[in-house]
Amino acid sequence: MPFTYDSIGFIGLGVMGFPMVKNLATKLSSSTRIHVFDISTQTVDRLVAESEGRIASCSSSKDVADRSDIILSMVPEGSHVRSVYLTPSSGVLSSNLTSKLLIDCSTIDAATSLSVRSQILEHYPTATFYDAPVSGGNLGAQRATLTFMVGCSSNNPQFPLLQDLLGMMGSSIFACGGPSLGLTAKLCNNYCSGLIAIATSEAMNIGMRSGMDPRVLASIFHTSTAQSAICDKWCPVPGICPDAPASKGYQGGFKIQLMRKDFRLAVETAERVGVKLALGETGLKAYTDAMHDERCKDLDSRVIYRFLGGIEDWEKDF
Repeated sequence: MPFTYDSIGFIGLGVMGFPMVKNLATKLSSSTRIHVFDISTQTVDRLVAESEGRIASCSSSKDVADRSDIILSMVPEGSHVRSVYLTPSSGVLSSNLTSKLLIDCSTIDAATSLSVRSQILEHYPTATFYDAPVSGGNLGAQRATLTFMVGCSSNNPQFPLLQDLLGMMGSSIFACGGPSLGLTAKLCNNYCSGLIAIATSEAMNIGMRSGMDPRVLASIFHTSTAQSAICDKWCPVPGICPDAPASKGYQGGFKIQLMRKDFRLAVETAERVGVKLALGETGLKAYTDAMHDERCKDLDSRVIYRFLGGIEDWEKDF
């Protein structure tokens, strides 16, 4: 039996949230009301204008919660999540959350997520709160091919509904086991992908400086043991993947400061659970230094290739 949705709220209309809401507006029934809020009123106005009446703007996170049965959020950091949910008078928790469903898609530290969840359930025991971070970047958000990592068990009675709703914005929905484990999965993923981006950048640079055409080398990686989504879809070398941020001046994509944030959270998680890391501190230093490099600041995280001295104007030589 298909699920029906009366009213959906979405807080946070950045590089990920904006296209996610657009997909919801396209796929939800025309009878479903969609309410949004972002600190950038210009962004809200643009989304509302593009929605042809499907989306309504709200004045605060509380206003979204007041008007919605299901509330999703997508903001950059833990401090923003606390602000969205816990700010007195204007936060989500200032609304009546009885029996409401709350889904936070932000990538933050587990402690903040668990604290927000605890405070919500303390005041509204019938409400539910799930961490559901995503992977796939802006392109995945636009194409509705995101991977959602949900902090619940697969036998959770609400998981089918979560699969249905999140499936309008993504193509893979995973139940990760329980509260905050969606975040654990996301941090593990970004730790791994962050290191792969560094390794791919270094390996491509070795080959290119030795005289190899990077297109040939990338093709070899694709059919060999170095194959990865980073090289296949998000190659750090400009001109290899036409749709990748690297081929667009490293514009768009996943900003390097956000990769550094996630990488740091992964390293801190490893320390907390007693896991020995061989590459963690080295990778963290690379992203930290790149984040502060004027040539890399505010650009896609694969700009780590530039930071490591990669050749960008290689096409003139082949």
